[in-house]
Amino acid sequence: MKYISTVSNSGKREEAKTLALYPNSRFRTAGSSALKTEEKAQTETTIQRVSDPIVVMKRYEMKYILSLEQVQYLKDRLRGHMEVDEYGLTTIASLYYDTPDYRLVRASLEKPEFKEKIRLRSYGSASAFSPVYLELKRKAYGIVYKRRVQSTIPKVARFFAGEGESLSRGQINKEITYFRNFYGELVPACLIIYDRVAYFEPGGDLRMTIDYNPRYRMEDLNLTTSMDGTSLLPEGYAILEVKVQDAFPLWLSEILTTGKIYKSSLSKYGEAYKQQILKVKKG
Repeated sequence: MKYISTVSNSGKREEAKTLALYPNSRFRTAGSSALKTEEKAQTETTIQRVSDPIVVMKRYEMKYILSLEQVQYLKDRLRGHMEVDEYGLTTIASLYYDTPDYRLVRASLEKPEFKEKIRLRSYGSASAFSPVYLELKRKAYGIVYKRRVQSTIPKVARFFAGEGESLSRGQINKEITYFRNFYGELVPACLIIYDRVAYFEPGGDLRMTIDYNPRYRMEDLNLTTSMDGTSLLPEGYAILEVKVQDAFPLWLSEILTTGKIYKSSLSKYGEAYKQQILKVKKG
């Protein structure tokens, strides 16, 4: 099988590792023994599963905006290459935390080489004691690093209120706690909801998701009330995400090119923030 490399510069790749693993030490040497030891211990590639209490992921992620016609075209062309995962169509809600002045999303919209965000995710509506997942996501030079821990809504609320220092054990807890302490006050800022179908490549590491009806709320910010929201995209449009650990298969590149499906820099939270700002200005 032929692949297209997603790695354009090995130096940038090493710097991305440093930034993601040591955000508070931007100038640490990427080749140091400390980095190699930490990377070996903490960045082992893991495929996300809903049942995992603690997950560490490292991969490339690319996004594309699909029209209704392109969605159908892609689904037809994926037959024989990809299969729908065991969860089928799943409603996902992500509650993004930010500073009161929206520091994180404003920084992200400036398209920096390094950016980070934190969100609380549920699969469908949550209750006070159903599992939810706090995710710390960092992106540096196109490489995405995620840390995820399972918790409950009350525990996460206490954590962000500064009433608890632990959501999990070990390095992941240290990173999440450092993030909270570094930015100071973090509050619910935006709820993103979509209906996702995930695909996997049998025998390979390629993962792909199609997010239907992406929507958002900037009020009533919780995971328990409803899965309703304002549409992010025109009716019928969806968001494709392609997730690979190293190389991009040539067959997929050909499918996307033939379908005129082009890479987008869309951020769901960023787009919701921009739409909300526009509403305020018009109002």
